[in-house]
Amino acid sequence: MTFDQWLILAILLATVVMFLLGRWRHDMVALAALLACVVVGVVDSSTAFSGFGHPAVITVACVLILSQGLQNSGAVDALTRVALPANAGIIVSISALVGLGALLSGFMNNVGAMALLMPVAVHVSRRLDLTAGQVLMPLAFGTILGGMTTLVGTPPNIIVSGFRAEAGLGGFGMFDFTPIGLAVAAVGVLFIALIGWRLVPARKQSGVEGFESGAYITEVRVEEGSKSDGLSLHDIEIELKDVDAQIIGIVQREVKIIAANPGRRVHAGDILMLEAEADALKDVLSILGLKLEESVENNDEQAESKDEKSEDDQEESKQSEITLLELVVQPNSQLVGQSAKDILLRTRYGINLLAFSREGKRSMKRLRATTFQSGDLLLMQGPLEAIAEFAADNGCVPLAQRELRIPNKTKVWQASLIMLGAIAVAALGWLPAAVSFTLGVLASMAVGTVSLRKVYEAVDWPVIVLLGALIPVAGAMESTGTAALIATFIVDSVAQGNAIVGLLAILLVTMFLSDLMNNAATAAVMCPIAISIASVLNVNPDSFLMAVAIGASCAFLTPIGHQNNTLILGPGGFRFGDYWKLGLPVQILVVVVSMPLLLIVWPL
Repeated sequence: MTFDQWLILAILLATVVMFLLGRWRHDMVALAALLACVVVGVVDSSTAFSGFGHPAVITVACVLILSQGLQNSGAVDALTRVALPANAGIIVSISALVGLGALLSGFMNNVGAMALLMPVAVHVSRRLDLTAGQVLMPLAFGTILGGMTTLVGTPPNIIVSGFRAEAGLGGFGMFDFTPIGLAVAAVGVLFIALIGWRLVPARKQSGVEGFESGAYITEVRVEEGSKSDGLSLHDIEIELKDVDAQIIGIVQREVKIIAANPGRRVHAGDILMLEAEADALKDVLSILGLKLEESVENNDEQAESKDEKSEDDQEESKQSEITLLELVVQPNSQLVGQSAKDILLRTRYGINLLAFSREGKRSMKRLRATTFQSGDLLLMQGPLEAIAEFAADNGCVPLAQRELRIPNKTKVWQASLIMLGAIAVAALGWLPAAVSFTLGVLASMAVGTVSLRKVYEAVDWPVIVLLGALIPVAGAMESTGTAALIATFIVDSVAQGNAIVGLLAILLVTMFLSDLMNNAATAAVMCPIAISIASVLNVNPDSFLMAVAIGASCAFLTPIGHQNNTLILGPGGFRFGDYWKLGLPVQILVVVVSMPLLLIVWPL
């Protein structure tokens, strides 16, 4: 091995470890890997950022924008209203929902498809008297499977096509992925609908009163003269014995005490930190005469300006409908990494954050000091329109049934035709995919299906940075001979010269990595290795590239392999180890279905 090969292997190993630890976001890890390659000299500084102009990166960004146009126009709402049965049984309902998710994911960003259908899934779970997770996990897996079916269905497919083009073989066509992807998706959806949903752990029961999403951490203030004023913590716990809530801490004179002595007495102005179910909060407040801390602070801020309002303003304020609504933080949300005090909710939106839930973890921080993560659940209070605006601006999904309506029929047709036109132009080979979808974005901006102000907000920039940074790193693997070295090891030690065993090895290794780190990053790392293995074995590289595309899309064992898995972690009440119970059978099924088809459709 050369010194450069040792260097690139060390950087790759460190990158994978950082991905697994999850302390830094994927784009930060990818940038660190790129800069490390530049510093040690395996990537030339003049070409370090060439990946950001790569056709795969441009295509991914444009597909995200066009997907936003479909969401904004209400086209997905219209399709959902037509495709989903209103009163069907469990198997038919889950089949229709998961099938719709897979269909949408073939032509739009699968995270967007998942976010759009999550409220529908929660509604379906209530109607069928299932836990929310028993519908959410099948939907998440269905959207992941659907992404395999077309070039634009998922970033790994676009990346694989880009590497094929760089190898001098030309990029894959729009529907080159369809023969295998469609078969895998169809079998997977059928399995999930008939059997798979039964394998999902039933963590939280969804009842008719509303969606229960696990225990919240919230803060309540002891009011002067209330029943709790002067009681000991032990006395308060006795009062709460019939309520699903417990005291986990107390703040007295700005000093936070966790697991305080049960004999400690509380007084007016003290703040109790509670862990309680969403539906139990109102009982806690009623029994003890407490006030939600955020509501108290909000009332104090508004007291000074109350006298300045006109009678009409006060009447309008009274008529404003105040509601409680649960939101789930998406993986690409602007809230990730911010604390509650950074959001400026009351100043910008006129709403309150009352509580948050992070399933499987109890935060001992003050509510305002909590740093949000993807999958967190937020309990918001305020006018419904204001909460909806906050959710749209900050990448959150409301966990409540949305009214399925079409805001603008003209926009629906415009957004749909633009997406279909971009796909058709790329599929017919009239223009490269990157150019075709860029034209689609320009058309969307011109007709207003995506507003000029929102067009850049529609792009998942961490994914774009990740791809732009890792493509030169993958190029360094080829230029230093590292990919060929790894390929030779796999061929000699694992496959022992057998092309079919080598193909299976690539598929399984890619699946394994995709469960542990971002699927786009997995595709970028594995493509050079796949091409090198095909070269060593002197067989068709397309078989191996397709194996990478399939394996990179099969992240079913953990909540971190795919954004859709992360998105359902909190709402489904899941733990890290819950995913493999359905995910492992699905991955085995994918291998069983895809291996014969790879050999038939893309023969060695």
